[in-house]
Amino acid sequence: MPTDPHTAAPRRGAPVHGAVDVLVVGAGPTGLTLACDLARRGVRTHVVEAGERLFGGSRGKSLQPRTQEVLDDLGVMAELRSAGGPFPPMQTWRDGRREGTWRLLERDPGAPVSGYPEPWLVPQWRTQEILRDRFLALGGTVEYGTRLTTLHQAERHVLAELEHADGGRRTLTVPYLVGCDGGRSTVREALGVAMKGEEGGLRPAVVADVRVRGLDQDHWHIWPDGPGGGDAGLLLCPLPGMDAFQLNARADGEERELTEDAVRELVATRTHLPADAVTDVLWHSYYRPRTALAERFRDGRVFLAGDAAHAHPPGGGQGLNIGVQDAYNLGWKLGQVLRHHAPDALLDSYEAERRPAAAHVLELSSRLYRAGRSPDGGDEQARHRGRTTHLLSVHYRDSALSTETRERLPGTAVQAGDRAPDLPCSTEGGGTRRLFELLRGPHFTLLVVDRTPPRVPPAVVTHRVAGGALAEELGAGLFLVRPDGHIGLATQDPAHLDRYLAKTGLAD
Repeated sequence: MPTDPHTAAPRRGAPVHGAVDVLVVGAGPTGLTLACDLARRGVRTHVVEAGERLFGGSRGKSLQPRTQEVLDDLGVMAELRSAGGPFPPMQTWRDGRREGTWRLLERDPGAPVSGYPEPWLVPQWRTQEILRDRFLALGGTVEYGTRLTTLHQAERHVLAELEHADGGRRTLTVPYLVGCDGGRSTVREALGVAMKGEEGGLRPAVVADVRVRGLDQDHWHIWPDGPGGGDAGLLLCPLPGMDAFQLNARADGEERELTEDAVRELVATRTHLPADAVTDVLWHSYYRPRTALAERFRDGRVFLAGDAAHAHPPGGGQGLNIGVQDAYNLGWKLGQVLRHHAPDALLDSYEAERRPAAAHVLELSSRLYRAGRSPDGGDEQARHRGRTTHLLSVHYRDSALSTETRERLPGTAVQAGDRAPDLPCSTEGGGTRRLFELLRGPHFTLLVVDRTPPRVPPAVVTHRVAGGALAEELGAGLFLVRPDGHIGLATQDPAHLDRYLAKTGLAD
């Protein structure tokens, strides 16, 4: 049974004993995703969290299709499906009357095929709880009430100075450290890495988890006509597995202390409901949205991921998801360096790939936040944001890790750097399956289409694709798929394979 984060007692966790390969600072979705990916590779991983327990709010509630693919690979998607549900239809209210329903999130018919074609609604606290339990089952350790105070880098290790809630201190020596500690990142501050960006006129907002009397939980309720008109109203989204709603509202006036009574007043002012209809305020937050990007994602043996590396306004359910993608990109690379002696230069590709991807999503998030959620007005992408926010089309074609040697490809062809297409394929002796079923796990995968399979190291799983939609989409050749599901190498010459394997630590 899930633990109610609003009533759970503080947890201390256990300090790590023995050597640690990677210290992860921050037990949010990004840090726990990274920790799971590292632990399943046999990388000794320890997570420290400044809070006394995991974050207890619903804040990042949207799991986009590409994120669901990642979490499936990590072995937690079945639990997340049980814990969540599809996004409900929007119910517009005006003058205390229902004015019809509409869909904010619609499936993109032109999106790449995925086993998870639609966003999934799960409160952030539950996502973190499931990831935490998976990490512990893989042998990892989490320590609460422990914050990083400073760090020092040497040629072969990082010295992390930690402080416990009781005032005790200790120093942990690790080969690598990853800051997943949010927008006010202590790790980023210790590195002296600047965030470049601006508020850009984005209005502050309030988010809260509330229990409300007199509303059904079958709809995402919206009152669009708040003070100031437009999207200055209020929204209440039902949370799966809870008898509660997530409240979202643009703040009016200057910043003030946000209290439970202020949340109730907001509901009374902007909806037809009285203040006492809010029976409980479980969690609340006032925030000023901004867009910002760290100048660099790597500094020696220290990395930044998630909100520590980029700040997103909550306008399209992207922040949590981009952080999970950061972790999924970095995890396998750290694993190759630590467990397969890949060259350190492999780690440079993390920033080279993820920083441009984050910059692109920052622009999208800002535009969607300004457009708001309304059945009226706004451009088509804003009204039906599910067509733009699935993250299935993110690619790394310009990366040094993407090697495309085939010539005269049509512009629509799948290329090195693209997410591999999750299409049905027939393999010799294996029947017909979806590609991502074959990719599941921490390994590299070689897809051989209409070619003789070359000899590869045991760490590379080879599938000879004999037919199906995948063979038709890829065409003849050798396709080496990275552990994160992106095609690293597309070629018709086995000689290119040996060179690629060498730079990822997989050569014999």
